[in-house]
Amino acid sequence: MTRVWKIGVAGLGTVGGGLIKYLAEFPDFAPAGGRAVVTGVCARSRSRPRDFDVKAYAWHDDPVELAKSPETDIFVELIGGSDGPAKASVEAALALGKPVVTANKALIAEHGAELALLAEKTGAPLLFEAAVMGGTPAVKLLREAMVGDEVISVAGILNGTCNYILTEMEIHERAFGDVLAEAQAKGYAEADPTMDIGGFDAAHKITILAALAFGRAPSYAAAEIEGVEQVELLDIRLARELGYRIRLTASAEKSADGGVSVRVHPALAPIAHPLSQTVGATNALFIQGKKIPKIFIQGPGAGEGPTAAACCADIADVMTGAVRPVFQRPAARLQPFGSVNADGRVGRVYLRVMVKDEAGALAAVTEALAEEGVSIDSFLQKPVEDEGRVPIVLTTHDVAEGKIKDAVERLAGLPQVLESPRLIRIARP
Repeated sequence: MTRVWKIGVAGLGTVGGGLIKYLAEFPDFAPAGGRAVVTGVCARSRSRPRDFDVKAYAWHDDPVELAKSPETDIFVELIGGSDGPAKASVEAALALGKPVVTANKALIAEHGAELALLAEKTGAPLLFEAAVMGGTPAVKLLREAMVGDEVISVAGILNGTCNYILTEMEIHERAFGDVLAEAQAKGYAEADPTMDIGGFDAAHKITILAALAFGRAPSYAAAEIEGVEQVELLDIRLARELGYRIRLTASAEKSADGGVSVRVHPALAPIAHPLSQTVGATNALFIQGKKIPKIFIQGPGAGEGPTAAACCADIADVMTGAVRPVFQRPAARLQPFGSVNADGRVGRVYLRVMVKDEAGALAAVTEALAEEGVSIDSFLQKPVEDEGRVPIVLTTHDVAEGKIKDAVERLAGLPQVLESPRLIRIARP
């Protein structure tokens, strides 16, 4: 006899609506058999206009009640937010041994370790494919396909809003603020875009991927985060002349001192590099292992269809009875990312130094860098429209992070320098 799985969906926004409409049309989608039928829903407003009939499902004002309902076999949390109703309802479902499917990256990145303990204690699956890269299966790739290898690093573009803004700035020669305002008007960016442009959304996602890649407890507080707010059109133009494009990159790798380095920051990627070729709201990810040298995936990072499809993939896993640790090893054995010697990291950087248009300015900059042990790889000196101001632009050879920070501080103190130098890291090949 075909089993009917009763699905409770908390959160009826873009993803929740997409999931409900799909399951209404294809309840028999799962390859292992069984039917997935939405029986209960919950949202902030019952009367909000929607393109499906909410009256067809039992309404719950409280997501915790929906999670606990005997008519909910699988609880799907699409509320969002790291605390409050989202966390309380997920905890309620897991405590009862009910499987949880969520698209909530903040919840998993900030509370994943404690939720994993609860899930494994009660034997309830906790699945979150939709939390990272929408419909592009980054979580399953790390959680399942890479278990036979040792992952060395993961890195890529995990925020479509920022990638859209940077792409539009380059293609249409428009300032950051103008493109952001247009993205908000089109619904690509939130009214308060801080989570996206500040790098925090990408940091949540790379935290989750790092935990899966290295079998650690997700440690969002350990992430180093720099957003794209300071990227100027001038930097995009100059980077292009040097043969690069600017992208907001997120990366995680094991450090030599045993920790896990998790970073989000703008970076220059060569124009022919796959990250530079990732345009618009698309996401992309590199996974490097010891046995499998490099995997590259690219696809939609958000949207009704892709993200609902990722939720369905998790629901199908529950229906097949698949059981595995939430973060690659038993939750009780998970360790946090650990400390990292950030100043010892080595890489190449782009520097833009705005100086007075006077004799000796270039010599002062190059002398200061040489005295700090920073070696120049390539160099541009371009006039700008502002009279009396000239940007000196250069890329370095490999340099330790601590050393380049000291060099930037020294440059900022030179009498010829008009503003704080702009530093952007260069992505690895």
